[in-house]
Amino acid sequence: MSLTLATLLPGLLLLILGLPLVLGHSGYAAVLKGFPRSPTATYLLFGAGAAWFLYGIWHLSPADFGEYRKLLFVAFAAVAVLSFKCVPDFLAVRGGCVLVLMAAMPLLDAAYMEYDRPQRLVLVSLVYASLALAVWLGAQPWRMRDFITWLFARPGRARGVGSVIAAYGLVLAGVAFTY
Repeated sequence: MSLTLATLLPGLLLLILGLPLVLGHSGYAAVLKGFPRSPTATYLLFGAGAAWFLYGIWHLSPADFGEYRKLLFVAFAAVAVLSFKCVPDFLAVRGGCVLVLMAAMPLLDAAYMEYDRPQRLVLVSLVYASLALAVWLGAQPWRMRDFITWLFARPGRARGVGSVIAAYGLVLAGVAFTY
């Protein structure tokens, strides 16, 4: 993945996530409020995260426990399937966290050793902050519900947070064309 694409995609994603908050779209607010326990989001996000993770396991090199990849694949596939039955609460949040963790590597790989392009740090900073947030929310997914409750407790908060998210997305999208 090129550095331009690795910067543009998260920028566009942040714009897509932030603009409905800025515009005060009521349907988007309802979707966000239902997100942490949504079965549709669970199947979509956790399913995609599990599939991406299992793909990574299947393609392990011999240096990375590749000789045990079939055993690891079966074990992690069983954990993923049993997660839907045994711990369905907030699985959508955990699925989003898995996707963030899996997406971090290609984004950071694109910026690796690009020291002559200091503007890459706008992307790298976002990726590392997202990694920290994903690890925290993966361990305590109910915090997402608490944040969403806080976000919509006062009318101006959602617009303010959406403005910050959309502005950072706009900056990222602009930086993508400076490489």
